[in-house]
Amino acid sequence: MIEDVVPAAVRTRAAYGAELDGAPLFPEEAAAVAKAVARRRAEYAAGRACARAALAALGHEPGPIPRDPDRGAPVWPAGVVGSITHCDGYRAAAVARTTDVHTLGIDAEPHGPLPDGVLKVVTATGEETANLERLGKEAPEVHWDRLLFSAKETVYKAWYPFHRKMLGFEEAELLFTRDPGAEDRGGYTARLLIPGPLLAEGVGPDVFTGRWTVRDGFVVTAIVVPNEAAAPRS
Repeated sequence: MIEDVVPAAVRTRAAYGAELDGAPLFPEEAAAVAKAVARRRAEYAAGRACARAALAALGHEPGPIPRDPDRGAPVWPAGVVGSITHCDGYRAAAVARTTDVHTLGIDAEPHGPLPDGVLKVVTATGEETANLERLGKEAPEVHWDRLLFSAKETVYKAWYPFHRKMLGFEEAELLFTRDPGAEDRGGYTARLLIPGPLLAEGVGPDVFTGRWTVRDGFVVTAIVVPNEAAAPRS
């Protein structure tokens, strides 16, 4: 599924169920989750295995993928950008060369309604709410609230390399579209709502665009910023 929402320059690998949950970890990776519960260690191992497989498609030899000490994001080899996601029953990774892509973010979620109260936290504007209500009438089989949650995760993952700061759910307005004649896939735009100096710095876009699909019981979303869009801060 993840390959359906990213361009050809991005290499992906996905695993269903517990396919890669027992994959070996490098010592520094194992140390990062040594105190985690067994489920977390398993999904972490599967995510790293997916990432190494995707990196191999770019010509990279197997190696550790450590965590950023500040936010826990994967630290990729020089010249590579990437993203990892995992949820119950699905793990995936996507990577690309920096000559092709400046930053990317992927996310997967089970295709079901959000728990009570979460949508209010995730929603940023009235226009967002109106967009979800309209699409809910047009395609009620899609859990648009879960799609919104997933897509906002990709905004943060794509945003972070530019500014290395947190981005709240309420700081981006997402509007979805459906592909003509399709009920299970489409696109979205994410407009940042951050006032003040961050956007004034001119680092990174203030609008991201992404793709989504719903299939096999999962929601999958992705944002890919091509190299001609804006260069992240070095």
